[in-house]
Amino acid sequence: MTSDHRAARDIAVVAFAQTGHRRSTEESSEVEMLMPVLHEVLDRTGLRTADIGFTCSGSSDYLAGRAFSFTLALDGVGAWPPISESHVEMDGAWALYEAWTKLLTGEADTALVYSYGKCSPGSVRDVLTRQLDPYYVAPLWPDAVALAALQAQALIDAGHTDEPALAAVGARSRADAGANPHAQLKGRIPQGDYVVRPLRTGDCPPIGDGAAAVVLAAGERARELCERPAWIRGIDHRIEAHALGVRDLTDSPSARLAAQRAGAFERPVDTAELHAPFSSQEVVLRKALRLGDDVRVNPSGGALAANPVMAAGLLRIGEAAAAVHRGESDRALAHATSGPCLQQNLVAVLEGDPR
Repeated sequence: MTSDHRAARDIAVVAFAQTGHRRSTEESSEVEMLMPVLHEVLDRTGLRTADIGFTCSGSSDYLAGRAFSFTLALDGVGAWPPISESHVEMDGAWALYEAWTKLLTGEADTALVYSYGKCSPGSVRDVLTRQLDPYYVAPLWPDAVALAALQAQALIDAGHTDEPALAAVGARSRADAGANPHAQLKGRIPQGDYVVRPLRTGDCPPIGDGAAAVVLAAGERARELCERPAWIRGIDHRIEAHALGVRDLTDSPSARLAAQRAGAFERPVDTAELHAPFSSQEVVLRKALRLGDDVRVNPSGGALAANPVMAAGLLRIGEAAAAVHRGESDRALAHATSGPCLQQNLVAVLEGDPR
């Protein structure tokens, strides 16, 4: 959105909640995993389901293994009496974008956004191949790790990084996750063996289950619900070409353009939550988003510490907003991605009121 659209109505993230992310939650359904998060995020604001003007969710039927699986998750929200509701077959960050757009219209003052993913029941590496070109690429079954390895090797060949530098990214992320009670992996974890060269276990995200939820509010309603709202000063998303062969995998023009349109380059940010499931992707994003060494990158541990597919992008926005809520950040950048090798990118800029 342009600055004129961003100024039309002030909208903020006023609450954020998430599960403890685990390797498997086979003992619970998506609804049972989601309900405590929905109750927690509403309790943080004092709102009830009936007080929410719009509800939007993000998930994937491919992970659940059944069509229209999101309708079952609505049991966790409570869809009676009827509510204004929508769903995106996408990471929850894009559900937040839809909710933000809804609030901009003035048709609602509050919105509940949630997303969830259970990767444990099947092979997420195989599931993600369904994102690829169905005629030329998907039949070859290159999984997400193999494609990320191509990107990592391209970065190494171009002189942008090397294996020790990639290992340092993973080590830093999981060390920072030590302060995050929700992280799946934390502390000193061995870099491990190669998964697909040049990526080792430590360069790749854990497979796990989890959910996240945020509440958005507009104008003075946001200040009533939160002591220090995280105002969304700009948000935009862009996409690269579908064909990997026509892209420069060492760069991310779509992330750069999304950041520019969101106003990220107007003033420096102090914190960045990057949805970089592989260590090599942080290298690409730091360059595309012009993040200097003075910016705290993924203080939550990021996707290398917990990567519930379809919720990891919303987690980045939630963690950035929570840092603003706590007074640990004044201006934060949040990033979400989807598709192979950073194909789709969303960037949001969050700010707190001056102290």
